[in-house]
Amino acid sequence: MSSHMKKILATLCLSLILAIAVFSLGIAYAGGVRGIGLLGVWFFLTFGIIIVLAQLIPAGIVLSAFIGTTFSPFRKGEMPIKAT
Repeated sequence: MSSHMKKILATLCLSLILAIAVFSLGIAYAGGVRGIGLLGVWFFLTFGIIIVLAQLIPAGIVLSAFIGTTFSPFRKGEMPIKAT
C-alpha cells in the first residue's frame, strides 16, 4: 500500500472516530449528563459503538458469504464439470 493511500485511510478512520465521538457527546449532553460524568459517558458510548462496529462488520461479511453459498449451487471458485 502506498504512503498516499495510508494517509487517506488514516484520515478516514480518524474522521469516523471523531464523528462517532461527537455524536456520542451530543447524545450524552441531550440526555442530561453534565460535568465530569459527561466525559465518562462520552468515552463509554464512543468506544462501545466502535467495538460493536468492529464485531458487526466482519460478522456481516461472514453471514453474507454463508447466505451466498447456501443459495448458490456451486462454489464461486469451482467449475462445474461432469465426471465420465
